[in-house]
Amino acid sequence: MQFESRSETYETQPPTASSRSETLQSEEKQSYEKQSDETVEQLFLEGADESRADTYRILSRLFRAAPDADLLQRLAECGNDEAPESKLTLAWNELADASRGANPVVVDHEFHAMFIGLGRGEVLPYASWYLSGFLLDKPLARLREDLARLGIDRAEDVTESEDHFAALCETMALLVAPEDGIDLSGQKHFFDRHIQPWAGHFLADVQAANSVDYYRPVARLAQAFFEFEQRWLSLPQ
Repeated sequence: MQFESRSETYETQPPTASSRSETLQSEEKQSYEKQSDETVEQLFLEGADESRADTYRILSRLFRAAPDADLLQRLAECGNDEAPESKLTLAWNELADASRGANPVVVDHEFHAMFIGLGRGEVLPYASWYLSGFLLDKPLARLREDLARLGIDRAEDVTESEDHFAALCETMALLVAPEDGIDLSGQKHFFDRHIQPWAGHFLADVQAANSVDYYRPVARLAQAFFEFEQRWLSLPQ
């Protein structure tokens, strides 16, 4: 398997409103009680892994580069006011609303101010930075060891390190893919080891950045989806 740095490598297709509705409705059909006495509602649905992979791909695309007009138009169609209300549903609807009125040129300027800047952006989207305070540090080395064990290589034209938030989302999309992915225990191991420890802090920083506008609902969607992922990956296998 190989992840790419170019958003054009594959066509990023946001999950449809109907597929997201089915996945969200599944949370209401069956519950499992955790040791903390909290209840996690979930039913294993055919097609759920495909929807999860699509969501990881769209997050990877949005944090890799600013969305163009075509992607904004497709995201604007992802809202579903008729779906059962949940944090994830509300996050998708908020992103759809933001995409309808977004100017791709303005969003591109925001992206560069947020993540690139002159020298560096307001927010550094790298695991090593959040876990150790340094770029290209030990968390990246541990990640590279796990990627090697999984048989995932970085494409030759990739400039970002593998611990970039977009690269990690793209890796999860590969691991979740119904046909070529790995089992839930392996997905959970990778998620818990390389995403969960720092992503919440990163996404909170994105929402609090001075330059943020369009990327606030993007970060909220990522937060809501990762909360869903933690529940999904904790279900009995």
